Amino acid sequence: MDTPARSSAFSIDREGLALGAVDLALLAAIIVVGQLSHGVDPIGEPLAALETVVPFAVGWLAMAPLTGLYAPGVATSLARTVRLTTVAWVAAANVGLILRASALFDGGAVWPFPLVMTGFGLLALVGWRGAYAVYARSRR
Repeated sequence: MDTPARSSAFSIDREGLALGAVDLALLAAIIVVGQLSHGVDPIGEPLAALETVVPFAVGWLAMAPLTGLYAPGVATSLARTVRLTTVAWVAAANVGLILRASALFDGGAVWPFPLVMTGFGLLALVGWRGAYAVYARSRR
């Protein structure tokens, strides 16, 4: 019997890969700016920078695909993009904060770092993804 089956395999297109790369670069930039504002030199102390970036990158790489943020058609819908980016980042920030507070990474998650990281990440990611959604929609 031949019955069509729905595939649950995750697929991502070229646009999704590019968006993901920019998302990660933006997160890294936010963290580097934060480190610079606290007197940490990311060039002079690359491991300190990496130990801060990696937990949030892991969180983002885990949560953004789970929310469907990179699914085809999402990037052109402002409402879906804003909603999914918000959900993905709040979840990813929590994963990153849990990892950062664990014994796996040095640094911890002392107050108000969780609030600052979640807030600035939300502003940057929702702002950039929202702007891209408007641009992508006008392009089609």
